[in-house]
Amino acid sequence: MIPIAHPVFGDQEVDAVSAVIRSGMIASGEEVVSFEKEFAEYCGTSEAIATSNGTTALHAGLLACGIKPGDEVIVPSFTFIATATSVSMCGARPVMVDVCEDSFGISPDAILESITPRTKAIIGVHLFGQPCNISAIQDICAEKNLQFIEDCAQAHGALYKGKKVGSFGSVGCFSFYPTKNMTTGEGGMITTCDSALADHIRRLINHGQSKKYLHTEIGYNYRLTNIGAAIGRVQLKKIDTMNEARNKNAALFSKNINHPKIFLPQILNDCSHVFHQYVIRVGGGKRDELASWLSNEGVGTAIHYPIPVNEQPVYANISNPACPISSKLAKEVLSLPVYPGLSIEELSHICNSLNRWSC
Repeated sequence: MIPIAHPVFGDQEVDAVSAVIRSGMIASGEEVVSFEKEFAEYCGTSEAIATSNGTTALHAGLLACGIKPGDEVIVPSFTFIATATSVSMCGARPVMVDVCEDSFGISPDAILESITPRTKAIIGVHLFGQPCNISAIQDICAEKNLQFIEDCAQAHGALYKGKKVGSFGSVGCFSFYPTKNMTTGEGGMITTCDSALADHIRRLINHGQSKKYLHTEIGYNYRLTNIGAAIGRVQLKKIDTMNEARNKNAALFSKNINHPKIFLPQILNDCSHVFHQYVIRVGGGKRDELASWLSNEGVGTAIHYPIPVNEQPVYANISNPACPISSKLAKEVLSLPVYPGLSIEELSHICNSLNRWSC
């Protein structure tokens, strides 16, 4: 079976972890500091703060931006649920809005329809590796005096108008889960160009300490370990090469998949896609049938995401705008393997299996 995802590890990661273990300095320390500096430089920001995972990055980023109980934060309905639950963790209300059908990104029109006096921020998700409509969101935030939070969990290295994602919002929040374009095993990162905001985040993720054993606010233990940072530093050196491989695999799919029921992903103007997922849409209510066919052909697939956030039971008591495009996409999307380690034979087999599907 060709898996849907597979981390790309080698001897360099093993050696880096071994060196940390031999040093005895396993918890957060100088390895983390170096990783933060290198990641900030990569993204084109002045600051980066490592965290324990992508959800804690979002939570700490939102808290540092002043999100509190009673506030509203606009989020896309078609995303992983952590985008919304991180808002709930602040005691605020996530307002789920619809997305654009061509890009899967949050709809600027839907944002404008959902702003209230309680709205304090907008989270734009760079879903599946493609930047959302950053310029439109920035314009709305400037006009309405709102914070722009970038959810970059799936878009390490993606560009919008020539700049890296994570460098546009008040904060950019990344995940290093094993299936992401780069990984630390588990981990996250917050990028920003605001030094005061960065200092606040550093306190929040370390028990609210302004210096050792002096706790000036309620904080959390959201720190990354030196072990994770050591892996991340090696992965960061490889990220552009790994993204290039993803793009080559995606281009091969787009050139060779030809089926009347299968609709291929689109790359928007001003964007460079890094294909965290290669997500097709399957028409005619045949998505699950195709997934079963591919499984029988030895091709792993996944559905990202089968239930929009506004339809999740945990948010059943929250009134939200209707999100018909999100509901439609949830019934049509299917992710194919696109990770760097795929062989040309595996890629060809995936294309041939799709083209031979008789629906």
